[in-house]
Amino acid sequence: MNIALIAHDKKKDDMIKLATAYKTILESHTLFATGTTGKRIIEETGLDVHRFKSGPLGGDQQIGAYISDNKMDLVIFLRDPLTSQPHEPDISALLRLSDVYEIPLATNAGTAEVLLRGLDAGFYEWRDLYRGKGREDLPL
Repeated sequence: MNIALIAHDKKKDDMIKLATAYKTILESHTLFATGTTGKRIIEETGLDVHRFKSGPLGGDQQIGAYISDNKMDLVIFLRDPLTSQPHEPDISALLRLSDVYEIPLATNAGTAEVLLRGLDAGFYEWRDLYRGKGREDLPL
């Protein structure tokens, strides 16, 4: 599975804790992250992560493009809802694309834990049906 890991500045420590706690699950998947989040995950967990640009510099849009091309299977986006973000339209677009393309999305550590445990239990085989197809070809 292709998994995106994104965290706002005030949530990066939480992402590191999550990635550390679930390293054994994450290491068997292909990981993608926005710039600084990816750098910290690599440095602090040793996980292999493909890094996109920083969120404000287009990283959220790059992940959104992967979603719209059906190349992303799960998104963990630890958002800071109490701090204004300069790239809020990009964030909203990423969340909207996750809904449009039915990509499981966690915006907090509690939901991320449930999704990662579900992934480990094998509850995402349905994504195999979607991968490689355009939106118009997806089963309803």
